[in-house]
Amino acid sequence: MTESFPFPRRTPVRLTFGLGMLLLGIFGFVPAVGVLIASFTDLRGLPGIPINFVGLQNYVDFFSPAKWADSANALRNTIIFAVVSTAVQIVVALAVAVLLNRRLRGRDFYRAVVFMPTILGVTVTGLVWSLIFNVSGGPAASILGLFGGHSAFFGDPRLALSLVILVQVWMVLGVSVIIFLSGLQAVPEELYEAAEIDGASGWQRFRSVTVPLLAPSITANVLLGIVNALQSYQLIYVLSGPNNRSTQVLSLLVYVQGFGGASGTTLSQSQGYAAAVSMVQFVLVAIVSIVALAILRRREAKL
Repeated sequence: MTESFPFPRRTPVRLTFGLGMLLLGIFGFVPAVGVLIASFTDLRGLPGIPINFVGLQNYVDFFSPAKWADSANALRNTIIFAVVSTAVQIVVALAVAVLLNRRLRGRDFYRAVVFMPTILGVTVTGLVWSLIFNVSGGPAASILGLFGGHSAFFGDPRLALSLVILVQVWMVLGVSVIIFLSGLQAVPEELYEAAEIDGASGWQRFRSVTVPLLAPSITANVLLGIVNALQSYQLIYVLSGPNNRSTQVLSLLVYVQGFGGASGTTLSQSQGYAAAVSMVQFVLVAIVSIVALAILRRREAKL
């Protein structure tokens, strides 16, 4: 009996590629061009206000002495947040993945627990950790009070960014662990057995066998971690609000400038300036990603 299909068994490659590029252009390239154009205007998104072309004025304002304090603060927080959260995420995820790759009783349950924060969503995660670090009656405050201490947590300029990094790592750890687990399961057991026969210790096997063969997984996790951290603002917004200077990052600055979060009114918003900040962020993400990829690829070649 001959089966009939509404489409050919093999969809033409050009058609598939063309549809993909069309969707990418509609939902990716067109909005990006729109943001670039908006960055050269004084767009405010308010009815009745004309839109004027201002050239590079928004970019000049970003680097001007009047706004450089806020701009430099956001740049510094963005770089610290991206670098530290990615580094901690990679180290912790690799350690957890190595542990969960062993033959443990209830291993599948532990894997599900590690991955669970990933599916909770940013808002739920932020609210849960806001309750944990609530200064009046939260579990963290209660435990700290047992030792006679107290803290404002997300309201403490010295502690806020570190706590946000902690929550960020907790939230995205599951994805990194899954990527490392996939890489670990592709490592042949014969290599470990040969290394053990040669007298290599557990640490030597990890350093000489596991890490070199996990180089592609490490590269993927580093790039995903950096790009995600550089573009993240929702979690920071939920945890510490839009106006906390100690946790202000470029992506959050874009939101504040675009929607008037700085003063809570629409009169303060400047979507043209927000578009310019987003373009600065795009350049930063591109530079960091390219440099990180080049370094990691070079390291892979040496391994």
